[in-house]
Amino acid sequence: MKTLLLYTTHEQQTAKIMQRIKSQLGSEFDCTLIELRYDSQINLCEYQSVIIGTSIRYGFYSNLIKQFIDNNYQQLNLMKSAFFGVNLIARKINKNTPETNLYTRKFLAKIKWFPKLKAVFAGALFYPSYNWFDRNMIRFIMWLGKGDTDVTKPIIEYTDWDKVDIFAQTFKKYINQSTLD
Repeated sequence: MKTLLLYTTHEQQTAKIMQRIKSQLGSEFDCTLIELRYDSQINLCEYQSVIIGTSIRYGFYSNLIKQFIDNNYQQLNLMKSAFFGVNLIARKINKNTPETNLYTRKFLAKIKWFPKLKAVFAGALFYPSYNWFDRNMIRFIMWLGKGDTDVTKPIIEYTDWDKVDIFAQTFKKYINQSTLD
């Protein structure tokens, strides 16, 4: 099954999650991993299935992903498809599903694509690599949300890798089930 794994990322955590999904899907899936950029040329007709992943930056998912979805929602709705969002608020138990995560709910309500599978994963903090403004803004946001504010830690990873693996296995079952129908 030719599968497109399409994502946008800021600090590479979404890329890392998508690479994990690719490894979980295994060799029975012919996966093409693409970081969406403004000059990307993607022909969805070449794929039977797609997973799209994107991360939050200052309260919004990528405009580039939204634009891609808006331009391709009809084709996406014909495909076996899944979506996942990555954000730090998803580290909280009551905010870690597409139904309970405000950012994901709002995003999915604004688009005309209806992915069969949806997930939200907690991301990671990269305080030392942020510029002064980003480091202090993110630290303030984390302080408000009772998160980690220690800017001396190199990486603070909240991603639940077991949850990522379960999502990948669920996608695999969904694809295998639909090919039998």
